[in-house]
Amino acid sequence: MAFAGFRHAHINCLYGLASRHPGIEIVAACEENPKEAGGLLNGINITHNNFEKMLKEVECDSIAVGDYYSKRGPIMIQALKAGKHVLLDKPICVKMSELEEAEKLAKKKKLKIGAMLDLRMQPNFVRARELILAGKLGEITAVSFGGQHPLMLGSRPGWYFEKGKHGGTINDIAIHGIDIVEWMTGLTFTEINAARTWNAFAKGIKHFNDAAQFMLTMDNGCGVMGDVSYFSPDSCSYGLPYYWNMMFWGTKGVIRANIKDATLELACDGDKNISNIAQPSKMPPDYLELFLMDINGKAGDLNTQTVIDISRKTLKIQEAADKKIKGIKLG
Repeated sequence: MAFAGFRHAHINCLYGLASRHPGIEIVAACEENPKEAGGLLNGINITHNNFEKMLKEVECDSIAVGDYYSKRGPIMIQALKAGKHVLLDKPICVKMSELEEAEKLAKKKKLKIGAMLDLRMQPNFVRARELILAGKLGEITAVSFGGQHPLMLGSRPGWYFEKGKHGGTINDIAIHGIDIVEWMTGLTFTEINAARTWNAFAKGIKHFNDAAQFMLTMDNGCGVMGDVSYFSPDSCSYGLPYYWNMMFWGTKGVIRANIKDATLELACDGDKNISNIAQPSKMPPDYLELFLMDINGKAGDLNTQTVIDISRKTLKIQEAADKKIKGIKLG
């Protein structure tokens, strides 16, 4: 595996994971703007400062991508054209045309595309999924989730706020929620009812819409409301209990699952009180293991087609917000 771009801290997590994996050898790492990457390069052995040069010089099976958002699509396409599997931090691209080209290349060359959709590896979400798919809540009728982040203007990488590099707050954050709601319920999104982004906190950067909300419908009629705004107080960082908080309402009960809690909350029809449910004793494979399984022909529930489908839906929701349009069909 070779790495391309270290412009977001997420990719450092993958670098650490890959470096410890017995089936992976990290053979190269490229950062074209080391000065701008700054402290994100601590502990990283940078071998190249030009991606095309690395691609030509280094023998590898796959490329891991963590450059700024609008650069990821072109890197993905270049890597696929060169016959490499690609594992990307999310979002994997910011344009539908890039996604479509990548999908065609992957099919034509029989290559795999993975994404760092790590909320699937959160214990409370895994346990909630088990209960929901077992029918504990009956039919799921409504879902609401919040994935609010701190804006951290001034300490967050500067490229976030440069025109053309970010690609939208929905595409940035909501891809996690879109992915795990389908994964946790077994349902599929079918329609965008409404989507909106606006500038709320970053007042000095008018083009940067840090607020993002949307309403969607799933294939059984279930309504979903999501808020993935940069509204969390900077001083609290990611420590608040509202960070990735999921509510699932069904005909037999309700579950609240939070990334920060030690247990999840369950209340079923007939109960008098909320029950605190323990996390699972066994966790599913992480996104890196699932990527390797996909390459080896043992596709799990996070595979190339899943990554393409979830990315397409999220890009459509972002487009609906950007263009202020409603009633868009998904699927």
